[in-house]
Amino acid sequence: MIFNFMKKYQYFSSDDIRIVNNSVAVAEELVSNYYKLSATQLLHLNYDVKTLVDLSENEIVNDHFAQIIRYAEKTKNDLPDAPVKDFYKVCLQDHSIIKAMKKFKDLDLYAFAVYIVCHELIHIIRFRRFLQHFDAPSNEKMNEEVRVHVKTHEILSKVNIKKLGPVLEFYKNWRLATHEMNNA
Repeated sequence: MIFNFMKKYQYFSSDDIRIVNNSVAVAEELVSNYYKLSATQLLHLNYDVKTLVDLSENEIVNDHFAQIIRYAEKTKNDLPDAPVKDFYKVCLQDHSIIKAMKKFKDLDLYAFAVYIVCHELIHIIRFRRFLQHFDAPSNEKMNEEVRVHVKTHEILSKVNIKKLGPVLEFYKNWRLATHEMNNA
């Protein structure tokens, strides 16, 4: 049964996976530098980034480039009454990213993935710092998207990444205030 749902999606190639892995490393560095996180603090964010090949069917969506799923994590070494820890899984949606890149020829996988992963890491930091609730109402989630796109642009506009310009342009409407977005 697993093969049925897997056949209907387009996956990153092995070369694409290498590019995405490099973009994840750069995104982690950029975001941790911006928020002044040590390597230990970055590890304590308790997240992982996965591509489509490593996702279960319920982690796949067609209307986003990525989504964050929050899981409750408890290790075998935890005491029975110890609180569970949040674990965030960044689920990259290969098929949606590939589709966008085919439609918008100026998008480069490396630059696009750096943006997407930076964006998702900013969300996770905001959840961890209690600046945003993971289960916020939909209108608050939309406002949060605008805030995170603005922050992503702020971080990435100061770095020199080849072919990042078209990616920043692709997301420009997301940096508008919510009321302006409806008129754009």
